[in-house]
Amino acid sequence: MTVATRGSTHIVRPAGAGHETLYVLLLCLIILAVAGTVVALHGETEEVQTVASHQLDARRDLSAGEQGIYADLRVTLDEIQLLQQEQNALPTPAQLAEEGFAPFAQDASSISRGGHHWQLLEPSTYLGLSQVVETSGSLLMRVSGAEPDIWLNRRANLAAPSDLSDQALIDAGWQQVVAQFDAGVTRQHRH
Repeated sequence: MTVATRGSTHIVRPAGAGHETLYVLLLCLIILAVAGTVVALHGETEEVQTVASHQLDARRDLSAGEQGIYADLRVTLDEIQLLQQEQNALPTPAQLAEEGFAPFAQDASSISRGGHHWQLLEPSTYLGLSQVVETSGSLLMRVSGAEPDIWLNRRANLAAPSDLSDQALIDAGWQQVVAQFDAGVTRQHRH
């Protein structure tokens, strides 16, 4: 635009957004660079913990029914230990069923999870033989110590094992169920 004043001509350039746009773009790039650096520095690395060939991960390797029974067994262990202290002997599956403790109680939940028939094996092992192995395999819980030792076998028509040592169970096709908890519990992806 040209402005004429008394005897002289001045050229006035229009107000442009060129410099302002450049400053805004530079600010955006700085913000993105800082955010990317923060994410890179604070991001969690994905550590995949592996289990032995004779073990199953309770989160990833069990069916929904098996996970439910596994959780019930771990919760019921406290009650089993209390009853054991009162009676000076492990409670039978029938006693636990009478008290309504899952998975020993025969209710709709236990039937939908495989209809296990529970028995007490000496010296301190509970065995639940599945009636529907497609839904859930058979489970075995050795009760010694504070933590239960739980094993799973998905074969049909199983008999009660006579030898309850680790190696004998492994040889018979049983797999130990282990619970691993890491930072990525809720962010695990199945491949």
